[in-house]
Amino acid sequence: MELNVNATLGQSMTNLLLASILSTPIKDPVAVFLMILGIMLIAPLLFERIRLPGIVGLILAGVIVGPNGLGLLARDNTIVLLGTVGLLFLMFMAGLETSLDDLKSNAGKAAIFGLSTFGVPMALGTVAMMAIGYGVLPAILVASCFASHTLLALPIVSKLGIMRSQTLTTTLGGTLITNVLALLVLAVVVRAHQGSLSLQFWLFLIPSLIIYTFLTLWGLPRIGRWFFQRFGHDEGAEFTFVLATLFIVSYGAQLIQIEPIIGAFLAGVAITQLIPQLSPLMNRIQFIGNTLFIPFFLISVGMLVNPLILIQEPRSLLVSAVMVTVAIIAKFIPAWGSGKLFGFNFDNIMLMFGLSVAQAASTLAAITVAYKIELVDQLTVNGTIAMILVTCIASPWVTDRWGRKIKPGEVSIQSHQVGSLGDRVLVPVANPSTEDNLLNLAILLAKSATGTLLPLHILIEQNSPIPPEDKARQSQLLSTAEMIAHAAVVNVTPIGRIDESIDKGIARVAEEKQASVIVCGWKGYSTYQENLFGGVIDKIVNRSAVPVLVTRFPLPIEHTTRVFLAFTSQQTYASSFKESIQLAKSLATELKASLQLLQVVTARGVPIDLSNAGLAEDTPIQNVRGNFVQQVSRLLTTNDLVVLNGSVEQKTQLASLLGRIPEAIARNHPEVAMIIAYFPK
Repeated sequence: MELNVNATLGQSMTNLLLASILSTPIKDPVAVFLMILGIMLIAPLLFERIRLPGIVGLILAGVIVGPNGLGLLARDNTIVLLGTVGLLFLMFMAGLETSLDDLKSNAGKAAIFGLSTFGVPMALGTVAMMAIGYGVLPAILVASCFASHTLLALPIVSKLGIMRSQTLTTTLGGTLITNVLALLVLAVVVRAHQGSLSLQFWLFLIPSLIIYTFLTLWGLPRIGRWFFQRFGHDEGAEFTFVLATLFIVSYGAQLIQIEPIIGAFLAGVAITQLIPQLSPLMNRIQFIGNTLFIPFFLISVGMLVNPLILIQEPRSLLVSAVMVTVAIIAKFIPAWGSGKLFGFNFDNIMLMFGLSVAQAASTLAAITVAYKIELVDQLTVNGTIAMILVTCIASPWVTDRWGRKIKPGEVSIQSHQVGSLGDRVLVPVANPSTEDNLLNLAILLAKSATGTLLPLHILIEQNSPIPPEDKARQSQLLSTAEMIAHAAVVNVTPIGRIDESIDKGIARVAEEKQASVIVCGWKGYSTYQENLFGGVIDKIVNRSAVPVLVTRFPLPIEHTTRVFLAFTSQQTYASSFKESIQLAKSLATELKASLQLLQVVTARGVPIDLSNAGLAEDTPIQNVRGNFVQQVSRLLTTNDLVVLNGSVEQKTQLASLLGRIPEAIARNHPEVAMIIAYFPK
C-alpha cells in the first residue's frame, strides 16, 4: 500500500513538473539556443524528406514551440532581435539575386511582365480582401503581398541549363520591378495607417527616396570597390564590410521614413555588382544567411501563428482559402497574357508562372511589418502561412515539369561549351597566400561547370633525396589550396608530384588526370633568356593538348568591372576565336562585369562582321585601325581584365611564345589584369 502511495506521489510530482515546464517558456540562454539549433537542423531535413521546402518546416516548427503552441519558447526581445536581423538578411539576399543587367537586356518585355504581374494581383487582391470584410488599407497591403514573389525555383532552372533563355531574363527583370513596387506600396500603406500620409510626407518622401536610391545604387558600389581594393586581402574585413553595408543602408531607409527592408533589398542590388556569384565571399554570405539568420526569422514568424484560431474563428479558413486562390490566379493571368503577347509557347508561359507564383521572402517581410504595427491580425498571418505553404510546393513542381520541356537556346548551349573548360581545372600553386587570384580564377571556372579543381605542386627531382622540409612545404601549400577550394564549395583533388621539370610535370599531370584547362600565372614580362629560348610557360603551352590560360592579376579578380576582349581582324579567322569570345562572355557573366570587344584592323584589312558571334545586341564592339598595342592601351582603365587570343602559330624559333604584345600592354598598364588564352588546334 505504501509503495502504491509513493508511486502515485512520484507520478503526480512528475506531472506537476512537466506542467510547470510546459506552462513556463524556457529562459536559460543555452537551452533556448540549443532548441533553436535543433529546430534548424531537424525541421528542414524532415520536410525535404517528404519533398516539401525546408522553409515550411521551420515556420511550422515555430508554430509548435511558440507561445501559441507548446509554449516552450517565448517570442521575447532576443527572438525579435534575431528575427529582425534575419528579415533584413532575407531581403538583402533577395537583392543579391537581382541583376540590373537582366533588366537592361530585356527591358521592354521585363517592364510589361513586371507591371502586369504587379497590377493584376494588386487589383484582384484588393477586391477579394475587401469582399470578405477587410478595410481598404489592409486589403491593399495584402494585395501587395500577392504582387511580390520569390524566385524559389531558380536553382531548378539553373540545373536545367535554361538560365540564359529569353523567358528567364524576362522573368528576372519583371521580378525586380514587381518587388520594388510592392515594397513601395508597403511603405505608403504603413504611413497611411499611422496617419502621416500628408502632402508634406509626399514632398519629403519622393525627393528623399530618389536621392537615397541614387546614393545606394551609385555610391555604394564605388565605396565598396575602394574598400575591396584597399583591404581585399582580409577576408574577415570583406565580410564585415558587407554586413555593415546592409545595416547602414537599412537604417538609412528608416531615417527617410520608409521600411528598413526596402533598404536591405537595395543594398543587395547595389553590392551584388562587386561580388562574383561563385566567389568565396558570396558563398560565406549565403551560408551564414541561409543557415543562421534567415532560419531565426522563419521560426519567429511561426511563433506569430495561432493554430487555435482555425477552431475558434472559422473565418480563418475563409481568409486562407481566398488568399491561396487569389495568389495562384493573380500570378497565372499575367504570365499567360504576357507570354501570349511575346509569342511564347505554353511551356514557356508555365515556366514564367512557376517561377513567379512562389510567395516567401517579400511576403513574409511585409506581413511581419504589418502585424507589428497592428495593421493586420492573426487571421491574415495564418492565411499568409497557408499561402506560402501551397505556393512553395507548387512553384518547384510547375517549374520542373514544364522547364524540362524547354530546350536550352543557343546562348545556353554556348555557355555550356565554355563551362566545359571548368570540368577539371589544373592550377599549379607555389604560394596560395600570394596567388589567391590564380586560385580564385580556377575556382570560378570549376564552380561554373560544377567541376573539380586540381591544385598541383611539383618538386624537382634531384640526384639526392628530396629534403623533408620541401615535402612539408608541398603538403602545406596543397592543404591551403584545398582549404580555399572547400570554402568556395568546390570539388578539389590536390596533387603532389616529383618530376624532372616543372613543364613536363604539368603536362604529364594534365594528361593523366584528364584536365580540361590549365591555369598558369605570369609575372608580366620575360627575361632575356626566356625571350631567346622560351620559358616554362612556352614549354607548357607547346606540350599541352588542352587550353592554357596564362594570367596576370595585379589586383584582386573580384575588382574586375569590365572584360575587354582585344583581337586583330586576322585572328577572327582562327578556329579558336569563337572559344575566346565564349571565354570572355563567361568571365563577364561570372564576375558581373561588362563586356567590350575591340577589333584592330590592319592597314589593308577590313572589319569582320561579328553579328553571328553569339553576342548580346548591346555588346559594345569597336573597330579601329593602327598599332595593336597603342589602340588597346589607349582604351584600358584600372579594373579592366583584358583577354587576348594567343596562338601557337605565333612562335618563331628565337622568341618567347607570349611575344611582345602582352608584355608591352602589361608595361603600359601595370594595374590591368590580363588573360592570354591558348587553345590547341
